[in-house]
Amino acid sequence: MTEHLEMVALEKDQKSLSGKVEQSDRIVVTYYTDPLCCWSWAFESHWRRFCDEYHERIERRYVMGGMIADWKSFRDPINDISSPAHMGPVWMHAAAVTNVPINFLIWHKDPPASSYPASIAVRNAFLQSQHAGELYLHAVRRAVMTEQRNIARTEVLMEIVQEVSDSNPGMVSVEAFRDPFNEAAAREAFRADLQKVAFHKIGRFPTLTFVKGNGEGLIMTGLRPFEKLKECLDYIV
Repeated sequence: MTEHLEMVALEKDQKSLSGKVEQSDRIVVTYYTDPLCCWSWAFESHWRRFCDEYHERIERRYVMGGMIADWKSFRDPINDISSPAHMGPVWMHAAAVTNVPINFLIWHKDPPASSYPASIAVRNAFLQSQHAGELYLHAVRRAVMTEQRNIARTEVLMEIVQEVSDSNPGMVSVEAFRDPFNEAAAREAFRADLQKVAFHKIGRFPTLTFVKGNGEGLIMTGLRPFEKLKECLDYIV
């Protein structure tokens, strides 16, 4: 949720940072993010280009960060945010410095109460397939960042999945979002994400980890351009 940048080397024994990593030539890139993170939305074009150009060299994974459980517990002392009214200026700043369309007015008109519902919905889509998850995550981000749609509301999340399904026939199951058992599995997957975030002390989004088969790797925090992602990949190889 910030443009703060950091890159540090990981020790060889930190394989668990991205889950189990098999011995191979492919680099496991794990993307820690959140549907309500404006910096992740600004990062999207760089990330998508990176995935498109280097899909043969990387295995990508996603972890939902659970940025806002609720506004009673949320505090961001770095950006001085403790209420929805404080979030608008951060989005406005992100739009100004990145030239990415971000409409901050939702934080005044209909502020999302939590990022957990959207995170669970995204996990539901990822349970269907990697492509379904990526399509839905992008659509959810676009809905809140540019269309002022409150993605903390179940009806909005259902509208979005229907739109994604209509635009990509056969790729995303709307019925899976109505199935309580699939929702239970999605909630469990999101709980596992929260455990990874807590265990590895991931505090800012976007954060990326690049891990080789032997467990060596790098962690990169903050909005970075495509060229820096490429540099990181080349460095670790």
